[in-house]
Amino acid sequence: MPTPNQFSLADKVVVITGATGVLGASMSLAVAEAGAKVAILGRNAARAQARAEAIRAIGGEALVVLGDVLDPAQMRAACDKIMTAWGRIDGLVNAAGGNMPGATVGPDQNLFDVGIEDTRRAVDLNLFGTVIPTTVFGRVMAGQGTGSIVNISSLTAQRPLTRVMGYTLAKTAIEGYTRWMANELGQRYGGGIRMNAIAPGVFLTEQNRSLLVAADGSHTDRARKFIDHTPFQRFGEPEELTGTLIYLLSNASRFVNGETVVVDGGFNAFSGV
Repeated sequence: MPTPNQFSLADKVVVITGATGVLGASMSLAVAEAGAKVAILGRNAARAQARAEAIRAIGGEALVVLGDVLDPAQMRAACDKIMTAWGRIDGLVNAAGGNMPGATVGPDQNLFDVGIEDTRRAVDLNLFGTVIPTTVFGRVMAGQGTGSIVNISSLTAQRPLTRVMGYTLAKTAIEGYTRWMANELGQRYGGGIRMNAIAPGVFLTEQNRSLLVAADGSHTDRARKFIDHTPFQRFGEPEELTGTLIYLLSNASRFVNGETVVVDGGFNAFSGV
C-alpha cells in the first residue's frame, strides 16, 4: 500500500555527476529539498561550492566532490570521500554530459566530413561518463543491496534530430545501457538495485543557448522548429525535470526498472498535424 512519505529521500545519500551544470543545479536543490544528503560531483570548484551553499541555505546537507567522470581513479577517490563522510550511497544521477561542436554536422557541411575525434569525445563523455561512475558507485549499492541509478538520455535517442551526430550515438547507447544494466541488476540483486533514465525535451542550457537564442534575444530558426513541434509551445524549465527525478530515486518507483521517462512537453508524441 502507498505510504504518505513514499516520495521522500530522507536519510538517503545521492551522488549527482554534472551537478555544476544548469540542469544539475536544479536537480541538486530538488533532491536536497526531498531530504537527501547530496554529493555535488563536478570539475568546477566554484560552481560546485555554489551548489552546496544553495543546499545548505535551505537547511540541507551537501558535500563538494571534485572529479572527472572519465577518470576511474578520480571516481574511486570521490567515492571514498563520500563513504568517509556519510557511510553509504543510495542514489546516483548520471547528469554529466553534453554535446560538442565538432561532433555535429551542419546543414552546409559535407555529411562525411564529421569530426571523428570530436565524435569519439562526445560518446566518451555521455556514454562512458555514465558507465564509469556507475561501476564505482554501483559497487557500493551492490554491497548494500539497495540503490537507484538514474541516467540522462535525450530526445535524440527517441527521434532523429538533425546535426547532433555524436550526441545521438551516445544517448541512443545510454538507453541500451539502461535496459541492459536494469536486467542484470534486477536478476543479480533481487530488485534492490534498479536503473532508469530520463529523456528531457528541449531545455535552455549554457551549451545550447547559442543554437537556440540569437544575439538580440529572439529565437533562432532551430529553436522555433523545436517549439512548433512541442504541444506546450515552449522550452522546458529545469525544475520541471525534478519531479520525475525524485520519483525515480524514491521508493515510489521501487518496481520501475529499465525505463526511460520522457519529459518533453509532448514533443515525442506530436504528429505534426
